[in-house]
Amino acid sequence: MMPNRNNLFIAISSLALLCLLIIQLNWIFETASIKEKLFSEKANMVLARTTEALLTDTQTCRQIERSVGENEKHKIDSIFKYYMNFYNFHVDYSFEVIKSTAQKAASNELSSVIPYPGQPACYEKGLVELSKKTGFELRLVLPEKRGFIKAELKSLFIVSILLILVVLFLFYRIILSLKKEKEISEHTTDYLNNMTHEFKTPLTNIALAGKMMVKDANIHSEEKIKHYSEIILEENEKLKLQVDQVLSMTALERGEIRLQKKELDFHQLITDSIKHIGIQVEHKNGTLKLALKAERFRVLCDEIHLTNALSNLIDNAIKYSKANPEIQLNTTNAGHNLQVVISDKGIGIEKEYHNKIFEKFFRVPTGDVHDVKGFGLGLSYIKNILELHQGKIEVESAKGAGTTFTITLPYV
Repeated sequence: MMPNRNNLFIAISSLALLCLLIIQLNWIFETASIKEKLFSEKANMVLARTTEALLTDTQTCRQIERSVGENEKHKIDSIFKYYMNFYNFHVDYSFEVIKSTAQKAASNELSSVIPYPGQPACYEKGLVELSKKTGFELRLVLPEKRGFIKAELKSLFIVSILLILVVLFLFYRIILSLKKEKEISEHTTDYLNNMTHEFKTPLTNIALAGKMMVKDANIHSEEKIKHYSEIILEENEKLKLQVDQVLSMTALERGEIRLQKKELDFHQLITDSIKHIGIQVEHKNGTLKLALKAERFRVLCDEIHLTNALSNLIDNAIKYSKANPEIQLNTTNAGHNLQVVISDKGIGIEKEYHNKIFEKFFRVPTGDVHDVKGFGLGLSYIKNILELHQGKIEVESAKGAGTTFTITLPYV
């Protein structure tokens, strides 16, 4: 079995991104190491040039052999400042002239002391020319080495982190888009299959009734003509309703539906809505009970679309009931709203699908068995229509325990 190409793409992209992040972080650490080396090189250069300049001043060197006074300190400090500016090395510093050990005095090499965290960096150079027996050392102390390096890296580090976050965010969005595209593709495929089946059935019945009217030798019988005509008209009406449903969803998405709102008695609208659909309940030996208890039930709404919404919900309750449907429709008031609750004792909906059922084309998976026909547009249509009325729809359900839909609309 070939691996899913999307999953393979995600896995390869994730691995490549991880490698890129590791390289980026390694580059930041390498840059910090280079900055630290440059810092030490500059410090040693300043110290070396200062030592050379100091050794050329014989008078100052002689005085240092006796004691280091304020004049000598000022002289050394002025040389340090000059070379600090010369090498564009702007950092706080201090210095001291100390007697070195015999071993250190024998060497004129530069040395640096690696500081512990929180300790200042020290750079030393021997002044062996000042004494044959006990050399001196000039020590340069830089207390803010780590702070200086961090400041140098700050902008680079911030930009790198921001770029990494942007890349991670874009990668996350791409993954979400891929998953969404896959879901849409699957839903569209299911939708096209369902639509083909739904359109094919009434068209087949219409064609069959037409052929029977042509071939039947007793076609002049009024009962035969009436029977075949009723089949054609009934199937034609089904086909028209299916086409209208698809076109209504398209119009909703484009914002082309203009609601014709007027103040209506919602209880009367409910009564009118169940007249034609009540036949289906009776046909299945079911019950549809009303408990219209709301005291405020006048609503500013579009009669046609809300009638369709109620009919769709009741039709779903009938279709998704295994045996004789038992449907309860109640109305109550909650705050400044009218609530319409439609409950059934059907097959129910698993909790993981509660939010998805209002998505276009989505149908709750039922394995390879598709007993219930439809495009997966009904609940999406209802949700959009209610939102245009400043209302909402909520669902409570569990598998095998029935479903309850609650419609909330502001009353007048």
